[in-house]
Amino acid sequence: MSLFASPAMTPGPSKAATSNDMTSRAIAAGSVPPIAAKTADPFDRAGLYMPVALRRRLPRLATSSFLVAGDIASYLVAYFVVLSFFPSGLEGTLAERTFTIAAFAAIILYTSAGLYPGYRLHDHEHLRRRTIAAVKVAVLAAFGAIILPEGERLLLAVIGFLALGLIVQPLVHWIARGLCWRLGIWGDRAVVIGARNLTPPLVAHFKNHWQYGIRPEPFSPDTLEALLDGGPSIAVIAGDTGLLGPELAAMRRKFAEVILLSDTPSLKVSGLQPADVGGEIGIRLTTSGSSVNSHLVRRILDLAIAIPATIVVAPFIAIAAAAIYAIDPGPVFFRHAREGLSGKPVHVLKLRTMYQDAEQRLEALFRDDPTMSAEWLSHFKLKDDPRILPVIGHMLRASSIDELPQLVNIIAGDMAFVGPRPFPEYHLSAMDSEFRAKRRSVTPGLTGLWQISERSNADIELQQQLDEFYIDNRSLWLDCQILLSTIPAVFKRRGAY
Repeated sequence: MSLFASPAMTPGPSKAATSNDMTSRAIAAGSVPPIAAKTADPFDRAGLYMPVALRRRLPRLATSSFLVAGDIASYLVAYFVVLSFFPSGLEGTLAERTFTIAAFAAIILYTSAGLYPGYRLHDHEHLRRRTIAAVKVAVLAAFGAIILPEGERLLLAVIGFLALGLIVQPLVHWIARGLCWRLGIWGDRAVVIGARNLTPPLVAHFKNHWQYGIRPEPFSPDTLEALLDGGPSIAVIAGDTGLLGPELAAMRRKFAEVILLSDTPSLKVSGLQPADVGGEIGIRLTTSGSSVNSHLVRRILDLAIAIPATIVVAPFIAIAAAAIYAIDPGPVFFRHAREGLSGKPVHVLKLRTMYQDAEQRLEALFRDDPTMSAEWLSHFKLKDDPRILPVIGHMLRASSIDELPQLVNIIAGDMAFVGPRPFPEYHLSAMDSEFRAKRRSVTPGLTGLWQISERSNADIELQQQLDEFYIDNRSLWLDCQILLSTIPAVFKRRGAY
């Protein structure tokens, strides 16, 4: 069970990195865990002395200031864009005050929603909170348009202003977060405590996915008392540490936040929620819920995007089809039966990127090169695949243009835009029956969580882990975030072959 997901929603280290060997623990039961050695922060390097409370708060305040400035800049961009579309009637003090009040109200709601700095929130949660805040301001603007004189002529402009702000803000925030990271002020300093074989993967995970807001630091076998004030404010405790009540209480007194990580191989679930029943600590296992309304909304959104998208990409598909036929004459489209919702067969439509005798070429390759066979069994893909058509085949696969005909499957209702990819039978046979049944509970998708995070680099175990996380945490907001993340993932072409 992974408790982590990056802005691309990748989970934490694999279960393979954990160990149940009691002797491998870095923390023995009944002992005080090792704590991070004090490392210099930007204020130490600058030679500045300040109280402990301020030292811990200042990076957050500085980061929040950068993010607020980014939102203000986004609204300024939105304001000038709105003026270009509504050149007449919006100039003057009333319009400027209205836009200023709307932006100020949105920023206040962002603050109350914990978006500054917004550490340890998934990207789809950022999107949900921002959208809800913008909708609240739009509702207030609509109310003002009714009761205030001349309010009606500003209503459409204010709604457009807020919508444009939502579109521009992710890009500006990406820039602001990157700047804060380079300045060394992004994230909360944290000590990672756990077994020797578990700590390095966790530290590497937090460093690679720094957007999550944790700055891991190396630890040394010191005591809690040896940790100087102003040090890390978070303790991440991984694995079965054997901490007792008094020790955990001491940790909570020393650190502002203690994160307990537990990987339970016998309980493969994601999206756990806390439960407090009469003072007893527990967890709730909840399903993502799939009401009729959510299915209807997803279907409407799929059709609203797929139908115009099919019209737009049709010329590109035609050009690609002509290039395929020129290199290897024959059918330019490829239909393959895959497993869909409730086990119903789905005939997935793709542009053909392989030679017509692809299967014979693959069998010959396995006979001549056993290492290729091992690579195939791990990923069910080959980086140097002799079956792929020269030039056009690699280009179509790297850009995912070969998947565009599946817009027809989406319009037909066999697929959705977001969901677990419909795998062929030989791919599914490598997965356990319980997980296959879980995959059949949702509609397969054109893009999914592992496509935007690892793409073809993910092995079978990681693919299953990512799909499980998506199914357990499935929501319209997560779908929207995956859709928005698919475009940069395709352009980066990382792991696509």
